[in-house]
Amino acid sequence: MSIPAPDITKTLLEVRHLHKTYQLPGRKTLKAVDDISFSVRQGEVLGLVGESGCGKSTLGRCLLRLLPASSGSILFDGQDITRLSERKLRPLRQRLQMVFQDSSASLNPRRRIGDLLAEPLRVHADPINGKRTADMITARLTELLDLVGLPRSALERYPHEFSGGQKQRINIARALTLSPQLIVADEPVSALDVSVQAQIINLFADLQDQLGLTYVFISHDLSVVRQISTRVAVMYLGSIVEIGETDTVLHTPAHPYTSMLTQAIPHPTKGKTGLPAITGDIPSPVSRPSGCHFHPRCPYAQAICREKAPALENVKPSHMVSCHFPLVALQKIYV
Repeated sequence: MSIPAPDITKTLLEVRHLHKTYQLPGRKTLKAVDDISFSVRQGEVLGLVGESGCGKSTLGRCLLRLLPASSGSILFDGQDITRLSERKLRPLRQRLQMVFQDSSASLNPRRRIGDLLAEPLRVHADPINGKRTADMITARLTELLDLVGLPRSALERYPHEFSGGQKQRINIARALTLSPQLIVADEPVSALDVSVQAQIINLFADLQDQLGLTYVFISHDLSVVRQISTRVAVMYLGSIVEIGETDTVLHTPAHPYTSMLTQAIPHPTKGKTGLPAITGDIPSPVSRPSGCHFHPRCPYAQAICREKAPALENVKPSHMVSCHFPLVALQKIYV
């Protein structure tokens, strides 16, 4: 069956002023996601990158309503899923899926792979043919294993019989079971060996080409994000500080934090970039610095940075940055 090419001009996901807060003892508030807005076009890959604890995984779960947003809206294909009841949300869940970081924890060790993959097919009726027959389910499972590069004998085996990379292939197959449009991949390769990481990233890319998928690809590693993403959003302490086309953001970053992150990308010939390394620890999200939250670690900070939070604004078409003093002499970072 041929898959129609995705309409890359269509906005599939739109996030508007999204907040996710947690109330802590002592009347303290943790702002895990703070006033985030962005959109994702159908068929593109948005890489979401930042240090551990910046809120990117929380954001990913909110996008699929695995966590409830505190405020704001999430429009999937024009429909605000934050305001839907569970009954009305259920049909949409077939089109929204997630691949988690821990491939082992995502698989029930007591169940065969065939049972794990078949469960969503039994729970959700086929949109055209209704309830699926046993033959329909078997045919779909065979197709899924072929898509992710696993032998059909895998259906009779248990999770402990597979390597980490194979388990992640199974998780990807499970995410594909109901033919979703959007997949949020939360650090899907960070627990794997480098050689296996490349295989899984290539698999994600191949599946996107074959099936016209849209991804939000979450990672702390820019070298991973640059391999698959068409656009990149950089997060810091719950906020997006820079977003734009991947090549633009990585080669001519406009935010000091992004510039410093690029130094962590391995390159055999680049050597030192001349940009200062990120110093200090990430401030607590419970007591974030005033003004620009990055100012305590920024070598270019001035008085206004401590007093006023910068808005996320265009520095050029399709390239936005949240910085009072975006890097003017945009030094090319060879990545």
